[in-house]
Amino acid sequence: MDMPEPQPLTELQLAFAQLREQLQRCIIGQPHLIDCLLIALLADGHLLVEGAPGLAKTTAVKALASRIHADFHRVQFTPDLLPADLTGTDVFRPQSGSFEFERGPLFHNIVLADEINRAPAKVQSALLEAMAEQQITVGRSTWHLPELFMVMATQNPIEQEGTFNLPEAQLDRFLMHVTIGYPDAVSELAILKLARKQASQRAHPVAAPSTMLTQAQVFAARDAAMAVHMAPALEEYLTQLVLATRDAGRYGAELKRWIAWGGSPRATIALDRCARARAWLLGRDYALPEDVHGVAHEVLRHRVLLSYEAEAEGVRPDRVISRLLDLVPLP
Repeated sequence: MDMPEPQPLTELQLAFAQLREQLQRCIIGQPHLIDCLLIALLADGHLLVEGAPGLAKTTAVKALASRIHADFHRVQFTPDLLPADLTGTDVFRPQSGSFEFERGPLFHNIVLADEINRAPAKVQSALLEAMAEQQITVGRSTWHLPELFMVMATQNPIEQEGTFNLPEAQLDRFLMHVTIGYPDAVSELAILKLARKQASQRAHPVAAPSTMLTQAQVFAARDAAMAVHMAPALEEYLTQLVLATRDAGRYGAELKRWIAWGGSPRATIALDRCARARAWLLGRDYALPEDVHGVAHEVLRHRVLLSYEAEAEGVRPDRVISRLLDLVPLP
């Protein structure tokens, strides 16, 4: 596939490059999480982040929200949470003798659903309409959410007691499922120094971030990212990747035995949008196979459902996706 000459960065690409650099300075050791946050923002999707406690999941999304002219709200999910605690509810006003809708935390631009798997299914399902339709329904009334709306949910893979697994229908609403691990020794030392510096500066006013993006800039960046050129051969390739999850028998009996359910057309759309957003973040106006590979695990990880045989053998979705990337021929 012929590759065009690289183009100079646009003003918007420079602004996002500066934003990315700022986030990497305050969130050390998690460059992949930062990239996925920016890709989800550009692709107009939601993010599910899984990792052990203390890996800066909450800090990362708060840092991103602080650099955008947008409202941010954090919701700590607990077993006693109710759907109305997310969506809002009608409240009786004695002064007027009528009910008035009190908006819940979902009516913010960026919402952090912290430890989402600690709330029961009825609360998790309250997010479904918001994430899929960007609106919520309370009683007979439907309320539209802000145009800029992104949910980042976190879950802890270590503790399973008192948790509720997310249903597949809700998992499919997340654009990407990101797993993060511990930082290396160099990053760990840098985190220690940064924590000391922040502790010593708590008594002093904190300066506003130097890079602040407006919502208009975010929307313009989304349009530019979705206008990234993707060659027909590459479109065919990413489509074949998703189709391979549904008909894995074409690529071997082992894969067929491992995969119970493949990705839906929503996986194809997500793979396309994320690959374009990644290419745009890297300063290109065209997508490459490496852009598809760079987001394939995050897009398909929660959409490829494994069989009982695969789980019994200790096979993880990442292993299946890596096998598919090796077997499906490149354009």
